[in-house]
Parts: sequence; C-alpha cells; structure tokens
Amino acid sequence: MSETVRKKGATGYILLVPAILWLGLFFLVPFYSLVATSLFNKDGSDFRGYTMVFEWSNYSDALRDYWPQLVRSLVYGGIATLICLIIGYVLAYAIAFKAGRWKNLMLVLVIAPFFTSFLVRTLSWKLILADDGVVVNTLQFVHILGPDGHLLYTPFAVIMGLTYNFLPFMVLPLFASIDKIDYRLIEASNDLYANSIVGFWKVTWPLSLPGVISGTLLTFIPAVGDYINDQLLGSTKTRMIGNTIQSLFTQANDYPAAAALSVMLMVLIVAMVLVYVKRAGTEDLL
Repeated sequence: MSETVRKKGATGYILLVPAILWLGLFFLVPFYSLVATSLFNKDGSDFRGYTMVFEWSNYSDALRDYWPQLVRSLVYGGIATLICLIIGYVLAYAIAFKAGRWKNLMLVLVIAPFFTSFLVRTLSWKLILADDGVVVNTLQFVHILGPDGHLLYTPFAVIMGLTYNFLPFMVLPLFASIDKIDYRLIEASNDLYANSIVGFWKVTWPLSLPGVISGTLLTFIPAVGDYINDQLLGSTKTRMIGNTIQSLFTQANDYPAAAALSVMLMVLIVAMVLVYVKRAGTEDLL
C-alpha cells in the first residue's frame, strides 16, 4: 500500500517537470538577465560597452528621472480598471441572469475583438476619436467640446483605448463567478425584505468577489505596462512607463535604466497585488 502511495506521489512530481522547465526557461532565466542588466554600468557611448559593477544607483537614477511616467501609468491603469469593472460587472450580470438562450452568443461577442489584432483595434480608436470624426463633431455640436477641442492624443483617448482593449479580461472572470451564483439566494434575500440594493451588497457582491479580484488583476497588470495605446492615441504629455522602457531599450540603448525600470515596475505591481488580495480577504479563493 505504501509503495502505491509513493508511486502516485512520484507521478505528481514527474508531471510537474515540464511546467517547471518551461517556467525556468522562459521566466527565471529572463528575469535573472533583466536584474543583472539593471546593475550594469555603461562605459562610453557604445551600447556594447556595458560592464557588471553592481551599479545600484541605476534604480535611484531611473526613479528620479522617470517617476512621473510611472505614476501616470498607475493612474491610467487604475482608472481603466475601474471603468472596466463597472461596465464589465453590469454586462456579466446581464449575460449570466438575463440573457437566457442568447447567453452563448453574447459571450462570443465579448471575445470577438480577440479575433482581430490588438494593433488594429487600437488604430480603430484613432479613427473614432479623430478631430473630424463623428464623436468630436457631435460633442462640438452640443457644446461639450469647444470649436478647437479634440479627444485624440489626450489622457481620455489613452484611457478609453486601455478600457476597450482589456474589457474582455474583466468580463470573462466576472461572468464565470456570477454564473455560479444560485439565483434562489437572491430571491431569498427579497423574501427576507431586503431591497435590490441591500440584496446586491449582501448576497451578489460577496459571492462574486473571486471574479472581481481575478478580473481586476487581469486588467490592471497589463494595462499599467501597456505602451501601444499611448503610442497610438497619446502624446508626449501622456507618456506611460511602458513607452519609456521601450524607448530606452530600442532607441536610447540605455539598457541599465530600462532594466531597472522594468524590475521596479514588476516589484511594485507584485507588492500592490499582494496587499490588494490580502485586504480583499480572498487569498483562499484565487
């Protein structure tokens, strides 16, 4: 009997080997390389002239020079995540409880944007928010925008692009969580004289928290590090940390600064996620 148990235990470890190798090859090795690069020192102007001298000042220098882009990324990502949560929760709730036989079709429509390139979807917003487009002309007609007002190349455009592109990442986890809720519990809250608002906050919201946490993480993390939306819809005044890192790597050839910013962004996001999950009290639900 004990031999059988040992064989089953060994089988589990063997099955983990491919995942461990994959994780080590495509995460640990690149991460080690990134951290090592962040401690390089550049000698001269040639990008090949890096030496390992454990230059910890790269972190303080990068933070001093690029903290506005870092803060801006967190703000843009947070606003986009909040908008996605509001829109996504209503949509997921409607699909789960109100769609009926159209549920599958509506889910397909939610993921339909993934059938198109991320780049093409972002470029479409450039046409939608163009100065001579229907949206701007309509807002100017109702005097919400002035005659010279525009939406493109503004924080509004960048946040809308982030919201649109990452909305499915919010809707799908929310739907999976809400769809599991027994609707009889909601009806029971009504029978106990709870109005719709009280019933939502006491029954529906707590039961859907796993989807809320998963959806916000899946939306916030890529939104903060995104650079395509700002590249196409923003300007130099809306520059995000992803654009800064991309520019330092590919144009300025300042690899240590770019790597230091990347490491700081990863550590900051991980710390925020841990605090968020801990405060939400959902460690055992993820």
